[in-house]
Amino acid sequence: MSTFDADEKPTILVVDDTPDNLTLVSNLLRKDYRVRVAINGDKALKIAFSETPPDLILLDVMMPVMDGYEVCMHLRENPLTVHIPIIFLTAKSEVEDERKGLSLGASDYITKPISPPILEARVKTHLVAKAHADFLTDKTAYLENEVARRTREISAIQDVTIQAMASLAETRDSDTGNHIRRTQFYVKALTSKLKGHPKYNVLLTDNMIEMIFKSAPLHDIGKVGIPDRILLKPGRFEPAEFEIMKTHTTLGRDAIQAAENSLGLQVEFLSIAKEIAYGHQEKWDGSGYPQGLKGEAIPVSARVMAVADVYDALISRRVYKDSMSHEKAISIIQEGRGSHFDPDMVDAFLVIQDDIRAIAARYADSDADMEVKRKQIELYAPPVLQ
Repeated sequence: MSTFDADEKPTILVVDDTPDNLTLVSNLLRKDYRVRVAINGDKALKIAFSETPPDLILLDVMMPVMDGYEVCMHLRENPLTVHIPIIFLTAKSEVEDERKGLSLGASDYITKPISPPILEARVKTHLVAKAHADFLTDKTAYLENEVARRTREISAIQDVTIQAMASLAETRDSDTGNHIRRTQFYVKALTSKLKGHPKYNVLLTDNMIEMIFKSAPLHDIGKVGIPDRILLKPGRFEPAEFEIMKTHTTLGRDAIQAAENSLGLQVEFLSIAKEIAYGHQEKWDGSGYPQGLKGEAIPVSARVMAVADVYDALISRRVYKDSMSHEKAISIIQEGRGSHFDPDMVDAFLVIQDDIRAIAARYADSDADMEVKRKQIELYAPPVLQ
């Protein structure tokens, strides 16, 4: 009775230039395995490299044109056949011959004359080992694919969550428009440039840049907690109103912290989002808010956002003001170097200003956007406009 069902029989490729040897080995193994034969190395390689490669190869050493050692080398060089067990079946019985065969990647070495029980046992052992290895390989590949799938899902969930939260702020802020998208891409361009700076190349890894990019849209999320009479007021705030407006940094941090608490774990992109929301109004000289942080005490993510946020506020149209030219905005950014802004951030921003200008043009607010914002102010803050 066969060890395997007909459809499950492993395939054995027997390679030998002597017909009698092929017949002997084939008859010995045929009851348990599908057997294919090759009378030379070239034919053996064609079978091995086909769409249905064998599960194990019994390989003679002494063959004309291409000996077994050379066949073995070709099999081990090809990714398609590198894991197929190879058993040398040869009359070469010297220790050096066996050492050479095994060093080339053979799984086993059996000398002629053949002992049927030994051959059957060795073949079965290597096929079982290969089956286990294949299972582990398939399992590993499955797990890797599953991890990749879940990572994509988590990334998508992060993106949707951020966009949903940012859109919430956007619907209430008359100054927003495409501000969120512009500043997000300014930040990515600026951090990508800073990555080449010796001071930042360790911190600003590709992953960190991506996290800052994802987190940037939440920089003004705290504005959802500001009363409409202040948030939607065109023009300057009264001192008391400005004090209330300044609380959007703390409100933003607390809102993100609440989201993180509800998850029950610390999430990298939310941690960065908190830094940005809480610190993007800080100034390099310590005159900003809410904490009055100074210099490098301000997180890098917040320092980057500070430049992006101010530049965009300057060049953007508002219901109550016209846009400022790129050149004038750049001049103001330069004037704030070392006082409002980190000098490194300003220097990098100036180098990539053409890219910044292109981003601003790509996501410019349309007339329709401005009309929506005008109506929003009329609807939610009529007392201010009277």
